[in-house]
Amino acid sequence: MSTSTVTETTTQQKVVVASADYSNMNVKPAIEDAVFQATARGDRNGTIKLPGIPVFTDLYEKRKWMKEHMAAAFRFFGKHGHGEGISGHISMRGECYLYINPILEDHFWMNPYAKHFSAMKASDLVLVDQDGYVTEGGNQAPINEAGFMIHSEIHKARPDVVAAAHTHGVYGKTWSAFGKGIEMITQDACNFYGKLGVYIDHGGIALAQEEGQQIAKALGEDKMACILQNHGLLTVGRTVDEAAFLLSSLDHACHSQLMAEAAAANGVPKKIINDEVAQYTANAVQTPHHFYTEFQPEFDLIVEETNGRVLL
Repeated sequence: MSTSTVTETTTQQKVVVASADYSNMNVKPAIEDAVFQATARGDRNGTIKLPGIPVFTDLYEKRKWMKEHMAAAFRFFGKHGHGEGISGHISMRGECYLYINPILEDHFWMNPYAKHFSAMKASDLVLVDQDGYVTEGGNQAPINEAGFMIHSEIHKARPDVVAAAHTHGVYGKTWSAFGKGIEMITQDACNFYGKLGVYIDHGGIALAQEEGQQIAKALGEDKMACILQNHGLLTVGRTVDEAAFLLSSLDHACHSQLMAEAAAANGVPKKIINDEVAQYTANAVQTPHHFYTEFQPEFDLIVEETNGRVLL
C-alpha cells in the first residue's frame, strides 16, 4: 500500500504515517479522469473541471469530511423512507484517525443501534474494531450485531470498498422476493449493468459470520451492488457518497421494475435496452468520481435543510 506522510503539530511535532487518499482503490484524481470529465462541459480553455472526490493532506480534516457525509447519507435514507426500526446500516473504513494510534485500517464507523436515520449527526457515529467491539474515538453506543456480521465480511473480502450501505427500503425488499436482478429497462438501470449480484440463500437475521461471508461472495470481486433475496439491497463504494447514491438508484430501479412487471402482466410488452447500449452507458458512468458527484446535490440539500446540524 502506498503511503503519504503528514506532520501534525500540537504541543510537540509528531509524524503520522497514513494511507494515501487513493491507495488500494485504483482511483485516479478527478482532473485526470477523462471519462468523468466528459460528462460535463466547462470553458473553451478546458480550465473549468469537475472537482470529483476531494483530496486531503490533513487526515483529521478528511475524517471530519467522511463522517459528515456519512451522517448526511443516513439523513438522506431517512428522508426517503429507508428506515425500518433498528434495521439498516452503513459502514465506512475508519483508517488513520485516532491521534493516539493513527494506523487503524481495520476499524470502521457504523451507526448506533436504534438511532433514527433522520436524526443522525456526525458525532453519533460509532468507531468499532475488527472484531466489532466499540472503541474510543467515536460515540460510545452499541451497534447492530447483524450489521457488523454483514459489513465486516464485505470489508475483509473487498479492500477496494471504503463504504457499504444496506437498508430495507420497500421497493428493494419487495423486488428481492423474486431472487433475481433487474432488467435494463431504463437508462438509470444501466448504472448497474454487469455490476449487480444476487444473494439467494437468505438465512434470516445475520447473527452468524457465515451469512456475511456468503453475502460477500455473492457481491464478488468487482460488483457495486447486491440484491439480497427476501431481505433488501446492499451497495458499496469508494466513498460513502457513492454507496448512498447507488442504494437510492437501485431502489428506484426496483420500483420501476415492479411497475413494468405489473404493466407487462396486462399485456404491455417491455422494451429492454440491448447489451451494447447498456455497456456504453455503464462505461460513461461507472466511475467513483461520477457516483460521488451524483450524491452531492443531496448532501448540500441535507446540510441546508438541517441548518448544518447534520455536521455536528
